[in-house]
Amino acid sequence: MGSRWRQLLLLRQGVRAAFPFQPVCSAVPSPAKLWHTSVVSRRLLNWGNGLTGGRQGKGGGRWGAGDGEEDEEEEEEEEGDGELEVVDDELLESALPPLPLGVQKVFVVHPAVKWGPGKARLTTAELQLAEAVALINTIQNWTVLDKIILSTKNTDKPFIFGKGNFQLLTEKIKELPHVSAVFVNVERLSLRTKKELEEAWEVEIFDRYSVVLHIFRCNARTKAAKLQIALAEIPVLRTNVRNEVAQLDQQRGGSRYIMGSGETFMEMQLRLLKEKEFKVRRALEKLRRKRCLLRRQRRKREFPIISVMGYTNCGKTTLIKALTGDSALQPQDRLFATLDITAHAGYLPSRLTVLYVDTIGFLSQLPHDLIESFSATLEDVACSDLIVHVRDVSHPESNLQKESVLSVLQNLSLPSQLIESIIEVHNKVDLIDSYHSTEPNAIAVSALLGYGLDVLKEEIEKTVLKLTGKNILTIKVDLSGPQLSWLYKEATVQEMDVNPDDGTASVKVIISNSALGRYKRLFPLSHCSSIGKRNPA
Repeated sequence: MGSRWRQLLLLRQGVRAAFPFQPVCSAVPSPAKLWHTSVVSRRLLNWGNGLTGGRQGKGGGRWGAGDGEEDEEEEEEEEGDGELEVVDDELLESALPPLPLGVQKVFVVHPAVKWGPGKARLTTAELQLAEAVALINTIQNWTVLDKIILSTKNTDKPFIFGKGNFQLLTEKIKELPHVSAVFVNVERLSLRTKKELEEAWEVEIFDRYSVVLHIFRCNARTKAAKLQIALAEIPVLRTNVRNEVAQLDQQRGGSRYIMGSGETFMEMQLRLLKEKEFKVRRALEKLRRKRCLLRRQRRKREFPIISVMGYTNCGKTTLIKALTGDSALQPQDRLFATLDITAHAGYLPSRLTVLYVDTIGFLSQLPHDLIESFSATLEDVACSDLIVHVRDVSHPESNLQKESVLSVLQNLSLPSQLIESIIEVHNKVDLIDSYHSTEPNAIAVSALLGYGLDVLKEEIEKTVLKLTGKNILTIKVDLSGPQLSWLYKEATVQEMDVNPDDGTASVKVIISNSALGRYKRLFPLSHCSSIGKRNPA
């Protein structure tokens, strides 16, 4: 009871101090401000329930009954939200008040570093500004009112720009009618810089991290995606707590203690955040175990797994739909339309069944915390048999996008064989008047129009057979025996030539080394001959 009382006192005294997300824009009505405060208060209080045996059960920080070791029946669940049904809904809610959902008129500012280590490579300030505008346009009811590029020596200054450019920018913002927010296109603003800019411009300030995180929230559909977003928010919350409490301590002359507890306000806030992080990571670990089980099941069935990766909005989902004919896939022309791993079955020219895995898109300057939060999702890539890297070659920043994707892949510590065997696909060639590839191994396609798909399927098949140790064989079987039914069950039967004179058939199959070994042990007298054999039997 004492702990609960301390939490109530904490919320009464300091929620607004620790979470300074109240909009400074006069366009946001006061009821919205009150709603923001109440939402944060309720969520902080619910985080602490585990300390007093609340939602989590008698075990305090534990999940409560039913969250021990997984039983066999539970392990057979299929992929999807069902795998995380035991997750407390409080964990899935955003602890950060959401960015405004109503109409927003945004002024986009791109700080262009002209020299030094902060200068962007393989791109231009104009292209970076265009991507920033695309991010804003992805959010419903948000529009770009105006945009500007201003030079700066570095983005670590309190006001980002030098005195002259800052004054110019301030005057421009003040002159704009109806502007309600400014998007500064840097990876992350410090809390101090954000507050300084809000006071100077009297509008809300967003950085790249907050905008991308908001897009993720809007697009997240499954509990898995929402959990990963919740984990990505924690570093922001932790930084806000430390900075705000430090400022209050300086103003009030010393740390504030919760009455009789011997614990400062900041210590309690950080403890509550640590409690939530523990629960989220625990739920994500359960997600990893579930995904690992599904991967083992796929391996057991010997379905080759092909991860389709690429920069956001490069056409990954459209390509998978074209390769599989899956009408359920609905590609969308917007950034980060895919946040969840989904698998789709398709056939190669040999009728070999494969699973194409649709993955989250990448972005240049994607904050490390976001990448780390989605590590459970990206683990599926490490366990695939082949990676298909899709590039939008019609985009002027195609080379930079390629570098961004490969940089993330290298950080995933993937097997060298997986990296070396990547198939590069140049998508959207229909948007280029005279396409000429400078990379000889790349395959040109138009996923939308179907151009080049047959060539791509043949290349995928050739690489998959090599990497997975599969063989194309002709096996002579006795039609009165069990061999034919066994082959239909354990291998991919491509064609069959029946010989009615002796009651046999020549069966062309794709079969793995392990299945071929089992077949030879079961039917030692059967005759096998290779046709385009990929690996020694």
